Parts: sequence; C-alpha cells; structure tokens
Amino acid sequence: MKKIKITDIEGIKVGHAQDLVGGSGCTVILCEKGAWAGVDVRGGSPASRETDLLKPVNMVEQIHGVMLSGGSAYGLDAASGAMAFLEEKGVGFDVGVGVVPIVCGASLFDLIVGDPKFRPDKEMGYEACKNAGNCPVAEGNVGAGTGATVGKFLGIEHMMKSGLGTFSLQVGDLQVGAIVAVNALGDVIDVDTGKRIAGLLNEDKTKISNTEEMMYAQYAHDKNIFSGNTTLGCVVTNAKLTKTQANKIAAIAHNGLVKAIRPVHTMADGDTVFVMATGKIDVMPDAVGALAVEVMARAINSAVRAAEPAYGLKAARDFE
Repeated sequence: MKKIKITDIEGIKVGHAQDLVGGSGCTVILCEKGAWAGVDVRGGSPASRETDLLKPVNMVEQIHGVMLSGGSAYGLDAASGAMAFLEEKGVGFDVGVGVVPIVCGASLFDLIVGDPKFRPDKEMGYEACKNAGNCPVAEGNVGAGTGATVGKFLGIEHMMKSGLGTFSLQVGDLQVGAIVAVNALGDVIDVDTGKRIAGLLNEDKTKISNTEEMMYAQYAHDKNIFSGNTTLGCVVTNAKLTKTQANKIAAIAHNGLVKAIRPVHTMADGDTVFVMATGKIDVMPDAVGALAVEVMARAINSAVRAAEPAYGLKAARDFE
C-alpha cells in the first residue's frame, strides 16, 4: 500500500476557485470520459443537485463531474459553470442536437464567515474547471473549504477554521482517493490517536472542548443550532463498479466520517459523499469500500490540519 495523489487516477482532474475576502469557493472533480457514480446523503440539512439521478433505478449510468461548493443552496449554481465548460469541449451525452454533461453537486453552509452575500456562481464554477488538472491538489483554505468551519454547537464565537483535504492510496493496481470539505457541527478526531484536533473551543478559547459531552449536558433544551453545516466528500477510484455498487460504496465511505467527526450526521448537517469510478480494473467491491473509509477519514484529518487561521478563527495548527 502506498500513498498517491488523487489526480494520479487516470482521467481525473481536480480544480479550485475561491474568493478569500468573500469567504467561499468551489472544487470540481472532472472525468471527461465519464465515471460510474453513486451518492449517499445523510444528515438533516442537505443542499444537493442531481442526486436523484444517481439512484440505481434511474437511467443515467455515468457522470462527468462533481462540484463541491460553499454558499449554501445558492452555491449549487457553480455546477452550471461546469456544465458550460464541458459543453464547450463536447463532453456529455449526445442528445442529437448537442451534448448534455452530467454534473452532480452539493453545497455547504459558510455564509457566517466573510461576506454572507458572496456565493459561488456559474462563473466561479467555470473558473474551477479551467483550473482543473493533474497537479497535487491544494488543501486547506481553498475551493469548497475556503469558508469551512467546525465545532459550532455553541455558536460562531466558539467554532474553529476548517478546510478542504485529500488523501489517496494504491494497493497493487487499485487506486482509491478522497477529497472532502469539512464543515461539521461536531469536532474532528485524529484517526490514529483519538485526540480532538479541531472543534468546539472552550470559554477562553485555549482548549478544544467535547461537543458530544456538551450535547449530553444540554439534552433537555430545544437548542437552536446552525441548520446548515455539512461535510462534502467524493471518493474516486479506478475500479470497475456498477451504479449500484458505487452507491453502496458511497454509503460505506460515510464510516470515514464516523471515524473522524463526532458527532456526525446530525440534524444540522447535510453530509454527502459521492463516488466516481473510472472503470479501469476489475476489483472486489468490498476492498474499494474498505479503502474508501480509510482515505475519507484521513482526508478529513488533512483538511483541518491544512487549514489556516482566518476570519478571526483559530485553526488546528494553533493547538499542535
């Protein structure tokens, strides 16, 4: 087993676009030749696009991109930029009078940092596609992670800066990678030590508290917490998967969120994981699922460790 770049997977390109003043951005994962795809949406507050299309009972088998963005539901417009970009290149399903690229997407809630009126749009989505390539993927305060935060149970005064991360592994010929924007209500856990590395700050902001314990202590209160948090991820592999298998692996990959975020899948999160499979090698699907859990959890850790303090918020690096 060796660590690789997610863009080492043939046919996959990744690009970011962001506005650091506005405090938001988007990240696109492109597969111009088409990828078999699936999705699993959890939590109570999702903002998503073309997820129904990925249900096994529906017709389309392959997609050409996934757009992860900030901006809450407004940010879903960034996927239109990816469609325009791909259409110009002639990428998409031939419908006789042109092509229709299939771009799925999901957005996280980051309107509480930067400028709440700034949201990723079609132009920013197009820019992310222009920036997409095979270079190492930038992490931290970039793309969909630009305005990402964690530890929000007690409000914005006690949250920390998070970001976008990626982690990929290769076993023999099998390649599995994850890219994730971490914007959770809960805390982020080091998957090796079990230590909280980002999340809810204590009263004087000198230590990271425990969101779960705080929830238990306040269980009798009908607390009004942020209704739009959401960790967004995409697992990419060179495996041959059916649409049904891709959907199952998306569900399995959520175990990576369970390993690295506590609590996770809350009513205030819209956690969403996509899968894109390029179909290059025959595999045992469960091996892909096991690797998906590992790379997703470590990508979450990378996201918070790469994040820089911003918008008046501390980051994990301030405590390590």
